[in-house]
Amino acid sequence: MNERYALGYGLTAVLLWSTVATAFKITLQSFTPLQMLAAASTVSVLALTAIAAYQNKLHLVGRTLRSRPLYYLALGLINPLAYYLILFQAYDLLPASLAQPLNYSWAITLTLMAAVFLGHKIRKQDWVACLLGYAGVVVIATKGDVLALEFDNPTGVALALVSTLLWAMYWILNTKNQADPVISVLLGFLISLPFSVGASLYLQGWPAAPWQGWAAVSYVGLFEMGITFVLWINALKMTRNTARISNLIFIAPFISLMLLATIIGEEIHSSTLLGLVMIIIGLLCQQWKGKTQKAEQPAS
Repeated sequence: MNERYALGYGLTAVLLWSTVATAFKITLQSFTPLQMLAAASTVSVLALTAIAAYQNKLHLVGRTLRSRPLYYLALGLINPLAYYLILFQAYDLLPASLAQPLNYSWAITLTLMAAVFLGHKIRKQDWVACLLGYAGVVVIATKGDVLALEFDNPTGVALALVSTLLWAMYWILNTKNQADPVISVLLGFLISLPFSVGASLYLQGWPAAPWQGWAAVSYVGLFEMGITFVLWINALKMTRNTARISNLIFIAPFISLMLLATIIGEEIHSSTLLGLVMIIIGLLCQQWKGKTQKAEQPAS
């Protein structure tokens, strides 16, 4: 029964994440990236606070923050503040069908950064994954004209790749975080919220968006930043086969591209699909442990 629930939670999370690229583009029609961050973060704080209250964990917020205030300040400034601001700006400059696959290479970036900052060994298949992944990034960014190395919007491409660095950095900092994951994420949003709302009001004011814009930004706050994260945590907690649940994430970008083509009408270039397949193959190479390593693992 737990495996069935885990699969259900995992699939629901992946399906919801598959919709957010479309929601980003719809929201950006009514909000600037900074305004979008402020509004979506507000919705996320409300959602995560409600979840923490339902789980009787609200009393942990102050205790957790007091235990490591500078640590949680750093986490909050990286994610959601810097990460989502840069990611939303990338989506504002690029078609979502390009920004989303580029951002998807963050797991490969994480491998390299973990080697530098955590001393992790880079295996042969990790090098293969990096080669395939970043070759896929070049194919997507150049729309297949690899030899020319010309980008339609180099700033947007750079921002999408910087977002992968920030996301990888966030997870590296999280490796030694023993706090409750829901409380940790809630703290990040609580810490970053005054910065995003204050900057938005001071620099750009509050948007006079139509109700469709507010509905879209609320959707982003709930299902990119809030509830979906909790669904994914529950899926990983319930399953005995973490790899099977984790592999579900590979279907998200393909569903996302279908939704972008159907709902927004974005043209999906064959080079985008080719580059995305290269990135996915690279990520699968990372997960392959080989017969030797499997034999060395102790029986559970």
